[in-house]
Amino acid sequence: MPPPERRDVAALVYDGLGTFELGIVVEVFGLKRPEMGANWYRFRACSLERRRLRATGGLLVEASGSLAQLARAGTIIIPGWRVADPPPAPLVAALRRAHARGARLVSICSGVFVLAATGLLDDRRATTHWRYVEALRSRHPQIRVEPDVLYVDESTILTSAGSAAGIDLCLHIVRCDFGAGIANQVARRLVVPPLRDGGQAQFAQRPIPPDDSRGLARLLEWANAHLHRPLSVDTLAARAGMSPRTFARSFKQATGTTPHRWLIHQRVLAAQQLLERGDTSIDHIAESVGLQTPATLREHFRRILKTTPTAYRRAFFVSARPARSAAAASSSGSSRRP
Repeated sequence: MPPPERRDVAALVYDGLGTFELGIVVEVFGLKRPEMGANWYRFRACSLERRRLRATGGLLVEASGSLAQLARAGTIIIPGWRVADPPPAPLVAALRRAHARGARLVSICSGVFVLAATGLLDDRRATTHWRYVEALRSRHPQIRVEPDVLYVDESTILTSAGSAAGIDLCLHIVRCDFGAGIANQVARRLVVPPLRDGGQAQFAQRPIPPDDSRGLARLLEWANAHLHRPLSVDTLAARAGMSPRTFARSFKQATGTTPHRWLIHQRVLAAQQLLERGDTSIDHIAESVGLQTPATLREHFRRILKTTPTAYRRAFFVSARPARSAAAASSSGSSRRP
């Protein structure tokens, strides 16, 4: 559970607002989630200018919150920005003060230019949309720009690549705050995979592809149900009725990753969910997800999640009663849509 102040989320509304980027933030942090009760995020849209502002698509928006309220939030999100325009000095100063008192700063797509203007990204890693990578590098050479990832997590400063990567970053924040189980519930509401292939900053999970003549969807569903088994490429290829070479090529085309990497990520995700649900021993969890030994499980947790199974359980274990009520609430629908 994140500290209470981190659950106070504020998004910047500005003239020229990226409608889609703000929509992502509202969808993840601004919707009521009855299954979470009072523990969910408290969201506010804030603006420097108390007037109607233009947003993409010919919309006019007016935020209810002020710059002062933005500066007091525990999580501040910049959903894009006008790349050619330097951010206003009062906004830059407010973000610096907020970060100094411990606020978490987040940017989506071109919003990184606002965070860069604060100087807080100097000597840190960051990312942005591929169209803006060279502009970010040239204007802020002190930033270590990573162009090939979906998002970068620098603890208290997080940045995403292009607009849709904001979904991945917002789900990552939910996962860090509440664990994989809750993040998966939110992803299902969004009808997106809980994790996507994005390079170094996070581990990959591709959605099971739509079924076709190759039958990969059915195969991957079967593999997910049999992670405890020693699933080699040869085993999967034989079940798919292909040669190992043809299967590996078809798998990469359909999922964007290799069978081995996909299996590792599925096993780590399954281990996360088991660690959240109960006090099953690490030995049993490693065996039940097909990683065989606690040492192998710890190795993949350190490499992929930058933590240990024990530390993950300590952070995200939920008792049986809340877990059942959350699942029941999730299955019965939300306050807005399925």
